[in-house]
Amino acid sequence: MFKTAIITVSDKGAAGLRKDESGPVIKEIIEKEAAEFCRVDKMLILPDEPEELKHVLVKMSDSDGMDLILTTGGTGLSPRDTTPEATMQIADRIVPGIAEYMRAKSMEITPNAMLSRGVAVVRKNTLIINLPGSPKAAKENLEAILPALRHGLEILTGQSNECGRDGA
Repeated sequence: MFKTAIITVSDKGAAGLRKDESGPVIKEIIEKEAAEFCRVDKMLILPDEPEELKHVLVKMSDSDGMDLILTTGGTGLSPRDTTPEATMQIADRIVPGIAEYMRAKSMEITPNAMLSRGVAVVRKNTLIINLPGSPKAAKENLEAILPALRHGLEILTGQSNECGRDGA
């Protein structure tokens, strides 16, 4: 089972001024559609503070042994939306295909998807993916990448070293 953390990045959510809806939607999808390979171990809400987010991402990756970290929020064009920058600053490698695919699938639904700046990266053996802050968009994006997520985590964590052997 891959240890998963969900981080909602929201000033209003962290201050208790807005109910977190995206984090629970992501958890529900993991529990319903990825329960055979992922379990949600941690959920938290942080303000849009890049230094705090970087600290938490590093701790969850390096010390807590999370295999997958899904962030939601902070990926738009607002001056406070700095989740992608914070994520990139702690990354060892980028995984551009994940973010590219999420945006492409989302643009089939709305042209506003091109404004999303989320990234996907690897830090050590942890895959970190920025999802949008909207519950609807977070759901659509996560469901789009789920078919490849298990295989990617298996390769990243060394549980598999075979790519394409099953004809995929």
